[in-house]
Amino acid sequence: MIPSLPRSPVTRYGVVTFVAAFLVFLLVPLAVVAVFAFNDASYPAPPWRGFTLDWFTGGAGRVGLFADRPLLASIGTSTLVACWVTVLSVLVGTANAFLLERVQFRGKGLLSLAMLAPLVIPGVILGISILAFASRLAQLADDLWGLELEFLRPGLPLVVLGQFSYIVSIATLTIAARLKRFDLTLEEAALNLGATRAQVLRTITFPYLRPTLIGSAAISFLMSFENFNTTLMLVGSDPPLTVMMYGRMREGASPVLNAVSLFLMIASALLALALLRRGPSASATP
Repeated sequence: MIPSLPRSPVTRYGVVTFVAAFLVFLLVPLAVVAVFAFNDASYPAPPWRGFTLDWFTGGAGRVGLFADRPLLASIGTSTLVACWVTVLSVLVGTANAFLLERVQFRGKGLLSLAMLAPLVIPGVILGISILAFASRLAQLADDLWGLELEFLRPGLPLVVLGQFSYIVSIATLTIAARLKRFDLTLEEAALNLGATRAQVLRTITFPYLRPTLIGSAAISFLMSFENFNTTLMLVGSDPPLTVMMYGRMREGASPVLNAVSLFLMIASALLALALLRRGPSASATP
């Protein structure tokens, strides 16, 4: 459709209706969750019983979010896991991007397909596969050499490994797409002027990749923080937030979960705004 051409009333109203319906479908559930985090009732759903902050601060025999130690500990666990996954995904994803875009070798196409495989495997299957493989390796090391490899048992190291196994593919694709558009003559000119390879990477290549690296880090962090399927198969005694919320929902939901959801929505919105504000200045960097 050419924007400058006149559109019939049916087309205009159809577009407006579609956009409105999409926004309602997207935003109304989030709004309901946010509003009922302040509901003075013991259930996180209508009807409205009055305004209260008890589900955040506690009171009237209720344990609020800021006093719920297991829930706060799970948020810290999710943050720790997400930080490790983010660092590993960006570092390895950058190396993968350079390997795919700058190096020619046999089997390159096969390697590219192998990197995409975790993206099409269901998270539950991926988690079960990693758990079975890691447990078998740990048992083999124990039987042959008497070594107890705790990091191969269910726990946070295995959660980091499981999430990293597919999030790194997304980071690789994102960074490689940016690197593909890079003008190699800039590096060649710098090398001709006497710069070393390390100086070229530090002053030309990485500044060009900086917006994508920041975006990949944000995506990796959020995907790790909200992951559930793979994490559920690999978690040990320290459950991340998603697993903790799942357990609470099975026991009986309370507005504390709405309060957690509102907290996460605000944190995600602030992160998105920070990236948007940084975007123009970062993209203007030479």
